[in-house]
Amino acid sequence: MLFASLLFNLPAQADSGQTFTVNGFGTLGAVRTDTDHVEFVRDLSQARGATDEWTAKTDSVLGLQANWRITPQWQVVAQGVSRYRYDRSFRPEVAWAFVKYEPTPNLSLRAGRLGTEFFMLADSRWVGYSFLTVRPPGDYFWYLPFYSIHGADAALTLPAGEGVVRGKLFYGLSRGDIPLSDELWNIKGSPMLGGYLEYQSGPWQVRGSYANIRFEHDLPLAPVLLKEYGIVFSQADARFLETRNTRTHYYSFGVVYDKGPLQAQLMLNHIDQGTRALEDSDAGYLLLGYRLGEWTPYLGYSRVRSKKQAPPASPIAARIVADSHSDQKTVFAGVRWDLARNVALKAQWDGIRGDSSSLFPYRQDDLNRWDGRMDVFSMSLDFVF
Repeated sequence: MLFASLLFNLPAQADSGQTFTVNGFGTLGAVRTDTDHVEFVRDLSQARGATDEWTAKTDSVLGLQANWRITPQWQVVAQGVSRYRYDRSFRPEVAWAFVKYEPTPNLSLRAGRLGTEFFMLADSRWVGYSFLTVRPPGDYFWYLPFYSIHGADAALTLPAGEGVVRGKLFYGLSRGDIPLSDELWNIKGSPMLGGYLEYQSGPWQVRGSYANIRFEHDLPLAPVLLKEYGIVFSQADARFLETRNTRTHYYSFGVVYDKGPLQAQLMLNHIDQGTRALEDSDAGYLLLGYRLGEWTPYLGYSRVRSKKQAPPASPIAARIVADSHSDQKTVFAGVRWDLARNVALKAQWDGIRGDSSSLFPYRQDDLNRWDGRMDVFSMSLDFVF
């Protein structure tokens, strides 16, 4: 991988003032639920999930990042990550690989393979140490299976009163696949465009974001239906469920407060699907934490609800659309113990309470037994180095 090549071929510091550093992060996680009626996943990028037996797949990750500062203005960054993927493996991948140019201290230009920033905090979703909770709240974040793009972005920072204003614009092409039943929805080459405007002053950070993606491919519905139902749906169904050349819009607003012992986050989003195959949704969460020395107990509440559309005439198409329905709330509570420098141990409980029709994004759902209720128990050891 690129970061390994840099690691073994560059000195730590050159006479020209160049610097080279390697950092890493990781999570050893374990999670289980109290049901085998559905499988709990971290987000849509995971093909299988947790049931009533402990598994380390859902949250465990290992990452390495190399930074080569060539001059004060030029920098090369590469990041490799191993996590549970859409293909049911932990095969390492290059998550980031970009060149960064800073012509002035307040302007940053990047090009290459970049992390996505659809929502506030989304670009660091796999760096567990950076989150108070075991994982980012699923009701809010699980609609984002997009982790990187091939493209470019520009960020500008300006003083504003006692704080600073930051703005960023990005454009690129999506990578990867999204697992659907036993098939993969190809989202490679789908154009993404977006940006955010943020204000930070003292302990307060406020951000409004917008992004969209235009899908290049349709859902892999025919193979799924042939296997699951033994029939082929009609051309009218196919047209109703088209995703190719449709555009989905993501709107979000976030507030973070962090001062002294108190930490608080409030996040809201709205997703406007451009296809009738997926339901529009609204989601949000509130998180409060209070530091007591090395211990930080926390409590949170999240809610997600998607909007049911006018049902298609075909029961087959209606069943596909129903798979994207969400209507649930989650109360989560836990504690973080910073037991050593750059090491944190966490334990968390999630109480998910929803309607029996709330299937998105769970895997291997049993419609005859699922009642929308699930308790999730998690532990993680997070570290950075």
